[in-house]
Amino acid sequence: MNNKPSQLAIREQVLMALSEDLGGQADPSLDITANLINRETQASATIITRECCIVCGTQWVDEAFAQIDDTISLTWHVNDGDKVEANTVLLSLQGPARGILTAERTALNFLQTLSATATVANHYASVLAGSGTRILDTRKTLPGLRLAQKYAVSCGGGSNHRYGLFDAFLIKENHIFACGSIQKAVDTARSHHPDKPVEVEVESLEELASALAAGADIIMLDNFTNDQIQSAVDMNNGKSKLEVSGNITEERLRSLSKLGVDFISSGALTKHVNAIDLSLRVTMKS
Repeated sequence: MNNKPSQLAIREQVLMALSEDLGGQADPSLDITANLINRETQASATIITRECCIVCGTQWVDEAFAQIDDTISLTWHVNDGDKVEANTVLLSLQGPARGILTAERTALNFLQTLSATATVANHYASVLAGSGTRILDTRKTLPGLRLAQKYAVSCGGGSNHRYGLFDAFLIKENHIFACGSIQKAVDTARSHHPDKPVEVEVESLEELASALAAGADIIMLDNFTNDQIQSAVDMNNGKSKLEVSGNITEERLRSLSKLGVDFISSGALTKHVNAIDLSLRVTMKS
């Protein structure tokens, strides 16, 4: 996957998560429960998934254990993007028992959340398979995990919308009102950043006509009915890319796949995920 966050970004995300557990700093000596165990005690452990999923987050897990104790040895049996069945062993660990138990929850939090995101994205993408319509994520991500969740979407076979407010224009109702018209908003966007894609959100076929006249690269059809979407596809006739958003259920996804739009975007990929059920089992060594 070519959109994986940088190692620095992963390191910072993991550091913040560990600090939440350890009183504001990633200092394993602050884990008062793990300190009940003799410092010299060694352990082996496995992480197992209790349900079928698309794996994502291996590098965050590596980083969590490394920041707590870099002598812990990790052996992965899967890769990001792999589809696995319930009760699959994902990872084997060896090392100091204290370190394994201190890093456990942070590592699992990343793995279960990112695997859940990848799994949902994979399900949506599979519904659209063969249709020519791609599923997109949105900016409705968990705070601090934007890059991680967007990477997870791609691991699941989905595609990424813009990453933030800096890399593409998305001109919505309030922007249009403040600028004066769709045409003025698009013209100003082109003059400010001619290299950035310009997308316009429309709420009616009349607004669609204005966005087409303005030369928008992408037009988002917000909460259109299927009949309105079909009219929009006919009106567009390939001039701009068309994206559908709003009220995207699985049942509706199947019907939308037959209408000839380019993209369907859904915040559900990143904000309606249920964490994958994972388990870490530890065996102490004598």
